Amino acid sequence: MTIHCKGNLISLKRPKIMGILNITPDSFYDGGKYKSDKDFLAQTEKMLQEGATFIDLGAYSSRPGAQNISESEESQRLLPIVSLILKHFPDALLSIDTFRSNIARNAVEAGAAMINDISAASLDPQMLDTIAQLQVPYIMMHMQGTPQNMQQNPTYQDVLIDINHYFSEKVRQARQKHIHDIIIDPGFGFGKTIDHNFELLHKMELLHFHEAPILVGISRKSMIYKTLNSTPTEAGNGTTALHSFVLQKGANILRVHDVKEAQECVTLWGKLQEYN
Repeated sequence: MTIHCKGNLISLKRPKIMGILNITPDSFYDGGKYKSDKDFLAQTEKMLQEGATFIDLGAYSSRPGAQNISESEESQRLLPIVSLILKHFPDALLSIDTFRSNIARNAVEAGAAMINDISAASLDPQMLDTIAQLQVPYIMMHMQGTPQNMQQNPTYQDVLIDINHYFSEKVRQARQKHIHDIIIDPGFGFGKTIDHNFELLHKMELLHFHEAPILVGISRKSMIYKTLNSTPTEAGNGTTALHSFVLQKGANILRVHDVKEAQECVTLWGKLQEYN
């Protein structure tokens, strides 16, 4: 399983790490942590050195109940940091966490490598055409509703069947537009209760039906820290435990706050595969 990124063919046979770099003041774990160009560059360098293949930049907080911001504000937060990082780390593969097609286009034109859309083009009907024109890898995530209302009353007839049906339609639409590098993200914590999240985790291998790489983003999320009666800050060990589990279930990309720990999970998983 491979994807094309800025002229590179990247194999996902060995799972890859996507490091999270939030440019938002209100993200659930590290909002407002990075306040200067020096902070952004230092964290980028740290994640790259620890083994991140991709760096995911987000300028719109998608935590439950997050405040909606304008496209202009998202752009003003994001694009200078894209340029800053690529000036100092020109080979970095930047993923842009946005559901807005204009932001996606401008970021790719500035040098970003892929788009990570929490809405799978549900919030901007121009997104699929934009990705088809840009021909960059496209991460499509499952979410009920919007970040503002997704956790108010998430319901499913069957969480796995409903999500697989969702991706069947979304992947079909993308492939019809000749989008070749599609990655699916089941969207842990996005319009799902804790029980939905764990049922989805338990049966995650059923998502391979779509023959697309699977990205998993569970790092320090409430499904972990609420189950453990702790906090996002204290959820590092629980995150590592579940990363080990999702690797066994076939995750191809781990989207994480803590790159070193995730890379250690992948290394140990890889050692185990030698005995298959």
